[in-house]
Amino acid sequence: MKLLGRIFSVCICTLILVSSCGVNSNLMFKEAKGAKVNDSIPLTPTEDYKISQDDKFSFTLTTKNGTRIIEDMSGISEDSREVEAGFEYVVRQNGEAKLPIIGMVKVAGLTIAECEDLLEMKYGENFLDPFIQLRVTNQRVIVFPGNGSDAKVIPLMNSNTTLMEALAQAGGITDRGKANSIKLMRKVNGERVIYTLDLSTIEGLKYVDMIIQANDYIYVEPTPELAKEISEDIVPIVSLITSALIIFSAILVLK
Repeated sequence: MKLLGRIFSVCICTLILVSSCGVNSNLMFKEAKGAKVNDSIPLTPTEDYKISQDDKFSFTLTTKNGTRIIEDMSGISEDSREVEAGFEYVVRQNGEAKLPIIGMVKVAGLTIAECEDLLEMKYGENFLDPFIQLRVTNQRVIVFPGNGSDAKVIPLMNSNTTLMEALAQAGGITDRGKANSIKLMRKVNGERVIYTLDLSTIEGLKYVDMIIQANDYIYVEPTPELAKEISEDIVPIVSLITSALIIFSAILVLK
């Protein structure tokens, strides 16, 4: 029986070691020890959003520098309302979008204001003093609220969405989430920069109203669940080993 006990102990230890290699393997964006943290956290956008490939946008066009908008008591003309509600234009991989009348136009890399100016110039060849208002319709951020790999895509309905609003739309920080370790990943000059935020204390109030930019990633670091995941992995196998040892023991007794 001592031999059986030793075999059982060795099997359990081996299972724990093997299982621990895969524990919390769903956790993302782990930091290496001694990794530098970017402390210069921008509370306001560092640059205007630039239109990129696969973006979708819509725009309204009125003539005489928007006179019809002012004259229309509803605030927008019937023709403009139809364009805004019914048509979206996709930026292709080459950075161009196919637009009515003027055809293919290079818009990738432009800010919204720059794109409006460009379209006003293009449409100025066919319309008298065109006035254009443009809106990117698929702006969004991705929020990982603290359950590891679970995430939610949050559409940005306006350009002044705050960090707190984005977290609230994602359902808030989950039970496993660490409020003192929230990573904001933002593209700056074409590269992802990581800012670490602490919302666990009252000092974190200075971050809650920071403006979120399109394509930001907000990652709430989850608390590891070592005991739970190890137990879930090894309990079924332990049951099988125990059953096998009981059968083996019974065979030895019969002999």
